[in-house]
Amino acid sequence: MSSNRPPSADETATPGAAPVRQDFIRQIVRDDLASGKHTAVKTRFPPEPNGYLHIGHAKAICLDFGIAAEFGGVCNLRLDDTNPVKEDPEYVAAIQDDVRWLGFEWHELRHASDYFEVFYRGAEKLIRQGDAFVCDLTAEQVREYRGSLTEPGRESPFRNRGVEENLDLFRRMRAGEFADGSRTLRAKIDMASGNINLRDPAIYRIKKVPHQNTGDAWPIYPMYDYAHSLSDAIEGITHSLCTLEFEDHRPLYDWCVDKVDLAHSPELLEPLTANGLPFEASKPRQIEFSRANLNYTVMSKRKLMALVQAGLVDGWDDPRMPTLQGIRRRGYTPASLRLFAERLGVSKQNSLIDFSVLEGCLREDLDVAAPRRMAVVEPLKLVLTNLPEDHVETLGFANHPKDEAFGSREVPFSNELWIERDDFAEVPPKGFKRLIPGGEVRLRGAGIVRCDEVVKDEAGNVVELHGTLDPESRPGMEGANRKIKGTIHWVSARHAVPAEIRLYDRLFSVADPDDDSDGKTYQDHLNPASRSTARGYVEPSVADAAPEQSFQFERLGYFVADRRDHAANAPVFNRSVTLRDTWAGKI
Repeated sequence: MSSNRPPSADETATPGAAPVRQDFIRQIVRDDLASGKHTAVKTRFPPEPNGYLHIGHAKAICLDFGIAAEFGGVCNLRLDDTNPVKEDPEYVAAIQDDVRWLGFEWHELRHASDYFEVFYRGAEKLIRQGDAFVCDLTAEQVREYRGSLTEPGRESPFRNRGVEENLDLFRRMRAGEFADGSRTLRAKIDMASGNINLRDPAIYRIKKVPHQNTGDAWPIYPMYDYAHSLSDAIEGITHSLCTLEFEDHRPLYDWCVDKVDLAHSPELLEPLTANGLPFEASKPRQIEFSRANLNYTVMSKRKLMALVQAGLVDGWDDPRMPTLQGIRRRGYTPASLRLFAERLGVSKQNSLIDFSVLEGCLREDLDVAAPRRMAVVEPLKLVLTNLPEDHVETLGFANHPKDEAFGSREVPFSNELWIERDDFAEVPPKGFKRLIPGGEVRLRGAGIVRCDEVVKDEAGNVVELHGTLDPESRPGMEGANRKIKGTIHWVSARHAVPAEIRLYDRLFSVADPDDDSDGKTYQDHLNPASRSTARGYVEPSVADAAPEQSFQFERLGYFVADRRDHAANAPVFNRSVTLRDTWAGKI
């Protein structure tokens, strides 16, 4: 007996291959393909170009493009440019850059504005069918008439205008005859519906604002729900994936698609044919999934823009920002974000993800991908008094302890070194295993050193250490096996390259900065320790790093050469993430 059911993960997985992903969206797609409802999958990523994309968008990008790729389909990038007041070509360019940086390429680049004439013709069709009317109520009056969650709305006094009057008024709206906000075109659905989105929503409003693509051609613009649903239908999108807040909008989405019915209205699509734009005219299915909500973060474009405009951060690409441009500059990698999206999975349940999950994905990626180097952030000089003043040699170091394919490098070593100030304690706390007066510690790859003298300035601050290197403890010598509790890193002072090292941490000091129940706003919860700058030193090979090249600075964390400011003669490194989660208990 044959069956049309899709194969299970166990049946489709091959030995040694990545497991087949299982979630409710992928199962819907499998079922649709197996039933013959669709012969191919087509998705889209439809951001509005009114700001920069953030971490939450990364999940959507990975899902939209990922599902298309998994099922042999294609994904469009479509810019939802229906509100020119808030949109800017700067955002358009950044969105395209972000998608490509994440590792995806779109099938076609489309804009909602490509379809403005189709939307308009569709609206006239709705009027002729008696499914739309021109309303003269003000925005405030519309809110009053809409009702509430417990009370039905009231019909607009203009709801029963005749078809010819509505067509005349709508055409005059397009001609620019009326003032902004004086009239809207509303769908005629059900003012008593329990779903407020169906209470005669506006589908067109008057906005006499130039558009970045269409100039002054349109004094009216379609509303999101109307334009988005018809854009999906025009492009032949099979599965329209969006976040849970649009679940209540799905009946309106379906209403627009069904009432305009592009698949059986070829005359509405003539403008696309005239402009050489391909179309497929199908009935898409909207499917909702949970957002990626991170603690210690805000994801609202409006709030992020307010931070930028108030100068509370250094622009949209500030490494503390959750924008893709920001975390890219911080040193997050496309692979780490794709891993993060995979770890989050796909569900119908909103949840708050701990920031450490994102950091863990970056550590996991960079542990494999980042070569090792030595750097000192807070330098303290150590002079090896039993070596000649002109002593210089080179020591060999593996570039990666777990992967020989990274090769090795030579690191200069001299009698004067920089070590981390935190690696010395005149009065050590309990359990301290690094350098103390009279104590020994292992210098990474160089041997065992003893601290013989502590040099202080007039204020009593430690400014220099003098010590001796055990000549029998060099790597490979018998004395190298002496049991020493601590190992510290170093940089040759004579060869070290000065570098600006920016230490970044979480932008907010509370887990839920959006919670204003205490009378404070998210801006009141900005973390004053989210950024500090140090003047440190790096080994010579690090200075030649390319912008955006990542390293593990041994014992310190993962760092990246700043994509804007780094140069070989003035290195700048941003801390991407510490070696382990050190946030717990900070606040």
